[in-house]
Amino acid sequence: MQKKLYRVKEGKMLCGVCNGIAEYFELDVSIIRLITIVASCFGGAGLIAYIAAAFVIPEKPSGV
Repeated sequence: MQKKLYRVKEGKMLCGVCNGIAEYFELDVSIIRLITIVASCFGGAGLIAYIAAAFVIPEKPSGV
């Protein structure tokens, strides 16, 4: 079965992007959120990437 990247509604803080990435890579969501925050502090790259991902990554369907 092929894995797909989705935004996850359960446990989301803003758009569910970090939850989706953590689920895809089988990591703790806190690590992904920390990486996003640190990347946002250095030139805003993390914030721009998060916003772009929120628009590009589809929301996880309820049956999957």
